Amino acid sequence: MAKITNIQDLKDIYKRRTPKMFFDYAESGSWSEQTFRENTSDFDKLYFKQRIAIDMTNRTTAAKMIGQDVAMPVALAPVGLTGMQCADGEIKAARAAEKFGVPFTLSTMSICSIEDVAEHTEKPFWFQVYTLKDDDFMRRLLDRAKAAKCSAIVITVDLQVQGQRHKDIKNGLSAPPKLTPASIANMATKVRWGLGMLGTKRRFFGNIVGHAKEVADASSLSSWIAEAFDHSLDWTRIKELISMWDGPVILKGIMDAQDARKAVEVGADAIIVSNHGGRQLDGTISSIRALPAIMDAVGDKIEVHLDSGIRSGQDVLKAVAMGASGTMIGRAFVYGLGAGGEAGVTQALEVIHKELDTTMALCGHRDIAKVDRDILMIPRDFAGDWL
Repeated sequence: MAKITNIQDLKDIYKRRTPKMFFDYAESGSWSEQTFRENTSDFDKLYFKQRIAIDMTNRTTAAKMIGQDVAMPVALAPVGLTGMQCADGEIKAARAAEKFGVPFTLSTMSICSIEDVAEHTEKPFWFQVYTLKDDDFMRRLLDRAKAAKCSAIVITVDLQVQGQRHKDIKNGLSAPPKLTPASIANMATKVRWGLGMLGTKRRFFGNIVGHAKEVADASSLSSWIAEAFDHSLDWTRIKELISMWDGPVILKGIMDAQDARKAVEVGADAIIVSNHGGRQLDGTISSIRALPAIMDAVGDKIEVHLDSGIRSGQDVLKAVAMGASGTMIGRAFVYGLGAGGEAGVTQALEVIHKELDTTMALCGHRDIAKVDRDILMIPRDFAGDWL
């Protein structure tokens, strides 16, 4: 692989090696993609303050996320279809995260199953679940997560109605994907990817096929998904889902201070400020702009993480400086995975860690735990002065 100095380098290789259908799935948002774009561009509105003549020996980026020791305040976010970006993708990403010392979160909509990932890793990982109507399936799914010794669950609370993603519709990206002559022709040009997929038995949704009622194979998956998501979701239902798990629970998809307060009330251990990477409600503000109001509302009551838009260690540092105790990366690790498998995910983590550590030092800090807003120059209207 070419010399990698930043996440964009990995993205460029990823785009060349991965079928367009799956590249577009990762690299897209809903509707006009305004929120998708601003998730990243809004980080550029925050400026660092450079400090000098401060002892920078013995630096540490070590932190804790929901009580777990992490090498840096970064977790790999749940990303559906990861195993289609690269053969056995979830296993490879989980291994890289484990070796680096950061949490990996397995999506319910993964290609590799909970059991697949547990079999190929040694340390507990996090497991993401949706707010589905079928209690029997949910309980059995969580029982499988407990059997795999998952250390936390992440409940995605912003997907009771799915946002429209134009690229996915045009590409036929669904569950399972609808192959077209154009997509087949494109896949045929991705030789490395194709050989990898031919060499694995894991090509369908391992947590669902053979586990959900009436989903014996991939052909029956789409009808199940259409009926599975709970459009009547409310906080009472979220509390019921929390009660099904006897370990740490993280709610992902909080973008409003009022919802953050409700998350505290129902007993969540942490929340993730996230707009689903710009893939749900287009036209909402970026996650980093939503963070200040949520920190003001519940920052002293619950652990707050940030997801959506992070593409560098500098972005991680800005999120931490704004109050987040942890962050999640999705696309950044997928770029690495598609570019180079497990080694590519490791490179993505190394790039982010190097940027985080170096920038922290240039801002005059040796310990990530002591970083605060004092390292930033924040526009007065950054969080918005709305009517």
